Amino acid sequence: MKTINLDEKWTFRRGYLDSIGMLESDPGKVVNLPHDGMIGTPVSPDAPASVDMGYFTGGLSNYTKYVFIPKEWEQECVGLKFDGVMMNASVDVNGSKVAHWHNGYAPKYVDLTDYVTFGEENRITINVNTSMQPNSRWYTGSGLYRGALLLHGPRVHLVPDGIFVYTKEVADGYAFLEAQVEVENAGLGNRLVEVALTLSPEGSEVVAAETKRVIQVGARKNEMARMTMTVKDPMLWDADQPNLYRVKASVKDLGVYRTHFERDEIVMVDEATTLFGIRTITADAIRGLLINGKSVKLKGGCLHHDNGLLGSVTLLKVEERKVKKLKEVGFNAIRTAHNPPSAALIEACDRLGMYVFDEAFDAWFIGKRGGDYNQFFTADWEQDLTAFVKRDRSHPSVILWSTGNEIPERGGLGDGYARATMLAEKVRSLDGTRPVSNGICSFWSGLDDALAAGQNQAQNANDDRTTLWERATEPFTNGMDVVGYNYMEDLYEQDHEMFPERVILGSENFPKEIGFRWPLVEKLPYVIGEFTWTAWDYLGEAGLGKAVYYAVDDADAPTKPWEIMPQGTSPYPWRTANDADFDITGQMLPQGAYRSIVWGSDQTYLYSMHPETYGKRELTSLWGFPAVFSCWNYENVGAPIELVVFSKAEEVEVLVNGNSIGRKQVSKERPLPNSVRFETTYQPGKVVAISYQNGKEVSRAELSTTGAPAKLRLVPESMEACADGHDLIYALIEVVDQEGRVVPDAEVKLEADVTGACVLAGFGSANPITEEDYTDVFATTFRGRALAILRTGYEAGSCKLALKAEGFETVEETFGVR
Repeated sequence: MKTINLDEKWTFRRGYLDSIGMLESDPGKVVNLPHDGMIGTPVSPDAPASVDMGYFTGGLSNYTKYVFIPKEWEQECVGLKFDGVMMNASVDVNGSKVAHWHNGYAPKYVDLTDYVTFGEENRITINVNTSMQPNSRWYTGSGLYRGALLLHGPRVHLVPDGIFVYTKEVADGYAFLEAQVEVENAGLGNRLVEVALTLSPEGSEVVAAETKRVIQVGARKNEMARMTMTVKDPMLWDADQPNLYRVKASVKDLGVYRTHFERDEIVMVDEATTLFGIRTITADAIRGLLINGKSVKLKGGCLHHDNGLLGSVTLLKVEERKVKKLKEVGFNAIRTAHNPPSAALIEACDRLGMYVFDEAFDAWFIGKRGGDYNQFFTADWEQDLTAFVKRDRSHPSVILWSTGNEIPERGGLGDGYARATMLAEKVRSLDGTRPVSNGICSFWSGLDDALAAGQNQAQNANDDRTTLWERATEPFTNGMDVVGYNYMEDLYEQDHEMFPERVILGSENFPKEIGFRWPLVEKLPYVIGEFTWTAWDYLGEAGLGKAVYYAVDDADAPTKPWEIMPQGTSPYPWRTANDADFDITGQMLPQGAYRSIVWGSDQTYLYSMHPETYGKRELTSLWGFPAVFSCWNYENVGAPIELVVFSKAEEVEVLVNGNSIGRKQVSKERPLPNSVRFETTYQPGKVVAISYQNGKEVSRAELSTTGAPAKLRLVPESMEACADGHDLIYALIEVVDQEGRVVPDAEVKLEADVTGACVLAGFGSANPITEEDYTDVFATTFRGRALAILRTGYEAGSCKLALKAEGFETVEETFGVR
């Protein structure tokens, strides 16, 4: 079906729109989609979801657009396609309710054919409801955050997301492909339909393979055309060489079959395309994960769906930026925690080369929060899972399906064993080419009262030394090709003895443990990778990652990481999880630097710890990381201070103001292998760390005491953007001294002014504890930095960003919008 983007100029209103009276009484606000209706709302210490949502609050809102439906479409089918609407959405056409669904992440197609008036404007209204708080364990956003499409085509047409092509085998210089193309006949009569497929390298008109066949599609029915194609000298897709093809499907409605075929005088044609990559996947306990026959260990990171300062708004540019930065650190895989991702993220992974562990649900029949998906699972799981798998199954980046995360039914409660098999078999019926998995955790929940009484109930506690977990989850893993272990690395070898054919994946892993966990992954062939929680910071689960410091003799201080979980130690206005390799603005954090060292980087990374923490007992949350900073600006002259260096080398020497304070071997032991600590007294100036391998310098890093904040510096990531309403310009703002060095402790209140062909889509810093509104023109720098995100409209021209702050010269930059 032909696709028309509908994202321009919707009217957004608060509340539930149930009559045209509201349209007249409330002018609303004109917005372009994708749009998050929650991110600009006030945060509150009384927010019902508290830390889960980063103190944001849900509510009712609606979007309205008048859409002209041409008279020429009267014999066609017309519908709306959404990549995700948050949440409990309903669609009205001209005042009549047409559809209603609950899942905020799953794709949805809504047929409008019998409701629209052809040759006239039609009022389309989408109501959304995120008021059932708490409804999630993280920030959800609200509204049409992934945009909207209008589809139209002949009565005999390709079903949306109905093209499925997969690689059967690659051998002897050929790729042997199979395809399924789903065709719908929304009209009368048994139609004979010619279905044709062509395969071309992306961006090329050269046809690498083609095939066609004729099928019959009965009245008001769907039918599948099953086809094969052979590609000579195929270009294979993997994370290092993401070679893409584009598949084009066309459907010709040839005529009606009664007792014989009668050809129509006018042949109606429908077309659609999808990205595709030729690659094979296998996983077993002997060889591990093989992509195109080559062994791959998944260097993975979990990602939630929000995009920081933009809230939940999803655009291809923001997803591409994220994937590029993750690849620079060494990631080759992401897990879409814990829900269907955006189509934009999948496309970015296809194009840039990133493996995807594609996840469906965070809750099944048993809920985790009162307002979550458990209320709708029984009625909706099949349609939501089907839509999700059908959308993503032709994409080469998707290499593994997940039916859920930390599901309470994992021990059999709520008919969990049968449900687990049911979901796995459903996925396999839609796509039998990829392994099916599930992220299973320890029994900190998920047991009946009798068994739970003996378990540590703290989240992801894993101190059970029996085989209860193995015995109770074995039926749950029926139907799974790969078993996901959340935070249970200590069970890998033991469980391999119990289940020697089991393929294991570290589906979630504590970030600070990568140094001593990763060598085990490399050693064990049946363990195919790990996924850190998380790769990119996100809104909600506020303060999940933190490091706190107490006097050694403080008898009242907490001693266990479960004692500093968010619910008790992240008071308002904590906002972000603070547990990632990258902050919400895209700056790499020390945790990310450390991971890059573990994965083989030969760089040296040098950090300091605040003098006020010296001599104190450190307690990090399970998802936390030691509080180290790229800073040498302190007021504590003469005070003892610790320096921390991350290095893959054998030895590191540290010089303070030119004087060596020692040369030490880099630790290879727990808790932080590939690191070394030095003690000195704080003196302003310069610190240099030099890494040595076999006595020779490998790399070095330095910290310097900067001068006072003197200037604002704009560092744009691009100077031009497209006038398509979807492009973004990221502009980093740095507070620098007279020598141009970033002042790492500078907190400067900024004001942004954007004029011309862009709008200020997001403005803020990575501060995890803030009340600031990312949609406002004011923001305060955090550790010397802030970020402005400009979004284009639909008119070409130029755009100017100006930044001012008290005591600083205004800085500005002009960008082209074409």
